[in-house]
Amino acid sequence: MARALEIPLYQLFYDGEKPPPFPILPNRRTTSDLDWGSSGKDARYLMKFRQQLSRMDEGDMRLLLFMAQKMSRHVADRQGAKE
Repeated sequence: MARALEIPLYQLFYDGEKPPPFPILPNRRTTSDLDWGSSGKDARYLMKFRQQLSRMDEGDMRLLLFMAQKMSRHVADRQGAKE
């Protein structure tokens, strides 16, 4: 709605003359901080994992991906049950 009216979002919810003060937020992590395997121990582990994956034949690769898919569904189901 704010975009259609071409007004800042806060104006839909704020009834004042001046815009509200910005909250002081903790420092956010950058996208490079969030990239798993971009440096350190994780990077070494990822490199070894990639090397092993490149040596697998197609049947083994399919089995590995199938197992990973089943595990991720199991985790998602358990998290859904907790909520």
